[in-house]
Amino acid sequence: MPGMTKVWRAGAAAVVAALLFASPAAAQDVTLTGVMTHADLATYREVPFRVPAGVGAVTVEFDYQGKAERSVIDLGVRDPQRFRGWSGGNKARFTVAETWATPSYLPGPIPAGEWKLILGVPAIRPASKAPYTARIWFERSPKDFRGFAAAPLKDGPGWYRGDLHLHTAHSDGSCAAQSGARVPCPLFRTTEAAAARGLDFIAVTEHNTTSHHQALAELQHYYDGMVLIPGREITTFQGHANVFGTTAPLDFQLGGPRAPELGTILGELEAAGGIISVNHPGLPSGEACMGCGWTAKTDWSRVAAIEAINGGSLKFGAEGPGTGIPFWEARLNAGFRLTGVGGSDNHDGPTPLSQTQSVGSPTTVVYAENLSQPAILAGVRSGRVFVDVEGTRDRLLDVTATAGAQTARMGGLLRLKAGETVRIAVATAGVAGGHATFAGPARGLIRTDNAPFAEGETRTLEMTADGARGWLRIDVRGPDGKLWLLGNPIYLEPAAP
Repeated sequence: MPGMTKVWRAGAAAVVAALLFASPAAAQDVTLTGVMTHADLATYREVPFRVPAGVGAVTVEFDYQGKAERSVIDLGVRDPQRFRGWSGGNKARFTVAETWATPSYLPGPIPAGEWKLILGVPAIRPASKAPYTARIWFERSPKDFRGFAAAPLKDGPGWYRGDLHLHTAHSDGSCAAQSGARVPCPLFRTTEAAAARGLDFIAVTEHNTTSHHQALAELQHYYDGMVLIPGREITTFQGHANVFGTTAPLDFQLGGPRAPELGTILGELEAAGGIISVNHPGLPSGEACMGCGWTAKTDWSRVAAIEAINGGSLKFGAEGPGTGIPFWEARLNAGFRLTGVGGSDNHDGPTPLSQTQSVGSPTTVVYAENLSQPAILAGVRSGRVFVDVEGTRDRLLDVTATAGAQTARMGGLLRLKAGETVRIAVATAGVAGGHATFAGPARGLIRTDNAPFAEGETRTLEMTADGARGWLRIDVRGPDGKLWLLGNPIYLEPAAP
């Protein structure tokens, strides 16, 4: 077409992730350029580009000159088989993926072949020219998905608070309609409850389905202070587990031909770049809740986290019947490094905060490099995490252990000799009157510190290592002994001879 050139970046490795979290100058797969003039007024131009086989998502970033002269170029796209959407002049960037799409566009399979960028010109003056550039990225692997937000919602490291277990109308969530009748609860009721609770991130984890991911993609633009993480509760007859951070298809029919063993599901998840957390493993499994307890044969080295505290069991206390803490500790004792997390398991959106399973009760608090999906999930993997059982907005627990030149935070590792002194700094906030307790199989490192914390206190304790393999966890309890904050372990290994 006159005035148009196509630039193909052969073998380019840039994908949509580069667009989302790299500079605008990052290399792309295809660049389309051209110029619109007054001759193009009130016409449409279809600009072809070729999508190779094996692509899971197409992202387009479009820009043009002449806006100061009131030139306008509208935008849409067709694939080789159908019209995929039209955003006119309201979006400069969009993604069309197999499992979700930017609002204005349709998700679905990404057929290989000739696609066409649709450009419409509703306004351009007789003497004006409007050069345009379309940069196009291809996502070739589900691992390239980095979330629905175009960039971190907040820069800089810090503690970010969230709820990792939520349900809506896309599975079995329900709430009161205008009439008071119980109806499937729309997703926005849950996101509104989370925002009102002051959460920084949430994962919506519907049972075995991905239908909510498109709604999350739409809502993320509105919630520019809260990361919406696509999740699923893989609900099987041998246990339930949340998966986070991917929209790719995953099997859930554990024990059947599609997923004869858990390793099949874990392999699909790893290929997609997501992580898994085993849910409420301490609950019984039976007629009331088939598969609620965890019985699946599991390679725990492939699991990132365990839901140590589920909101549904808080009615009995964080350490009462149904708690996942003993199950988690048994795996820690076996030598596996698993982050303890919490989730409300909310099923009815705006539940009053005074009730159990309200959104954010409990809250999982993650130290992350910034507020983005990749950073939050990396923080969960790292283990620098604590669970705020009551879901407050300001309680803090940070633990740093030092032995000689070694330093480790929650999730980290110390290599210790018997008799070596360990200094443990416990930084707190919002827990005045509470006290620290210690858990773990490291016999020389277990004791209770009954002195109450002052507000904002950092206390350093000295203890003697026994030189054995193990772990050490510090929790904070209220004056009545109830668990306020559940810490994560610092892992211990014998020092080399």
